[in-house]
Amino acid sequence: MKIGITCYPVYGGSGVVATELGKALAARGHCVHFIAYSIPFRLGHIHDNIRFHEVNVNNYPLFEYPPYTLNLTSKLVDVVKYEELDILHMHYAIPHATSAVLARQILALEGIRIPIVTTLHGTDITIVGQDPSFAPVVNYSINQSDGVTAVSEYLKKETLSSGDITAEIEVIPNFIDTNRFRPLEKGHFKQALCPNGEKLLVHVSNFRPVKRAVEVVNVFYNLRSLGYAIKLLLVGDGPDRAAAEHKARELGVYEEIRFLGKQEPVEEILSIADIFLMPSSSETFGLAALEAMSCAVPVVASDIGGVPELVIDGETGFLCPLADMEMFTARTKQLLDDPELLKKMAAASRERAVKVFDTSIIIPHYESYYEAVRESVSSAV
Repeated sequence: MKIGITCYPVYGGSGVVATELGKALAARGHCVHFIAYSIPFRLGHIHDNIRFHEVNVNNYPLFEYPPYTLNLTSKLVDVVKYEELDILHMHYAIPHATSAVLARQILALEGIRIPIVTTLHGTDITIVGQDPSFAPVVNYSINQSDGVTAVSEYLKKETLSSGDITAEIEVIPNFIDTNRFRPLEKGHFKQALCPNGEKLLVHVSNFRPVKRAVEVVNVFYNLRSLGYAIKLLLVGDGPDRAAAEHKARELGVYEEIRFLGKQEPVEEILSIADIFLMPSSSETFGLAALEAMSCAVPVVASDIGGVPELVIDGETGFLCPLADMEMFTARTKQLLDDPELLKKMAAASRERAVKVFDTSIIIPHYESYYEAVRESVSSAV
């Protein structure tokens, strides 16, 4: 198939999933066309069977804000027509699915019927979709899609209960290349960061407020105060990084923490981690946690959203009530106190990632879904 994929090309879960999906589809012989305002973060360079089409956003005196939705629509029309795409896969309802629906209407005037699959990732429903000023457009864009997927059962339920959604929603969870994300021998790296055998805690996010990175610093401080020999790596960047740095200085633990910023490849960092902390207040899936699990790192996370569909409490890590930092500290302490439990959970995390969320399991699900959508559209014409 010739597949068009549009996503936000930034450091974040939806962009990562969309990019990895495209790369995996290309590896299986499909021709994938990424259509976005810049090359997706995880794409790096153009691979075999992968094309990139940049959406140019021009500034005109008439517009206070450039109309990206319309620029994207025009680019979609152009790529579908001249590359003869078989299907469009839009990640996020607005503006991406909105642009695709408009592009489909324009193409129909020329006798071209392009099927649209929209994947919902989270904030397009839990935040944007809740805004009354956007809700009608979100609902319309979802309902007008030929196929709709959600990355967790939680997100599916939230979507169906949040508005006037009539579309059927298929749950296709996020996935991971477990050959790439696996325990790597990085003993020298670990030794450099933890010269006295300290345990290493890691947090990876885009440092938005919902990721609660400052609370990670608080948990680390609590454990240090109890006498634990530990270090902390904070990976990523975003609005709350400065607040996290300030808290670390305020608590006197800044010298024991490394702020690494955005890193690629992150699997080399996860390979030396002992525990992954994810105290988020909103997660529709938790891709960063899956990456950690695939590298055999137990996860201590908030018991919210789609996380319980990923992290099995007491088996691959621990789930804690939202904002209960005492419980977060206690559960992390439990793992630090019991090396055998830590080892057991590390193995269970890796096993769950391989058996349930590996690329080889999830990508065929997308392929069969694409075919079902195309068949449905063809039979309706």
